[in-house]
Amino acid sequence: MNIQIFGKSKCFDTKKAERYFKERGVKYQLFDLLQKGMSRGELNSVKQAVGGYDNLIDPGCKDKQLLGLIKYLREEDQGEKILDNPKVIRTPVVRNGNKATVGYEAEIWKTWE
Repeated sequence: MNIQIFGKSKCFDTKKAERYFKERGVKYQLFDLLQKGMSRGELNSVKQAVGGYDNLIDPGCKDKQLLGLIKYLREEDQGEKILDNPKVIRTPVVRNGNKATVGYEAEIWKTWE
């Protein structure tokens, strides 16, 4: 397994995901979305794995104007806006090769082992 966790340092679910993999002895890489962000290729891979940008965006994000803007942009423009503003991504984003989950999804991660 090649686990990558994209999260935010103050996100409770990101910490839970870290704990999940640590307790099972699975090595992972942790990336802070707000500091490093995601590359365009990583974002596209996650988008395909989770079924589109709508499933990737956090509806509880505090910046409601940005969420509204992203919702009404064309799909290719949505990706650019999300890359520029990673705070709108629901965390944690956990990748394992071409597979990915958004949010705390321990049941899905069990199937990866």
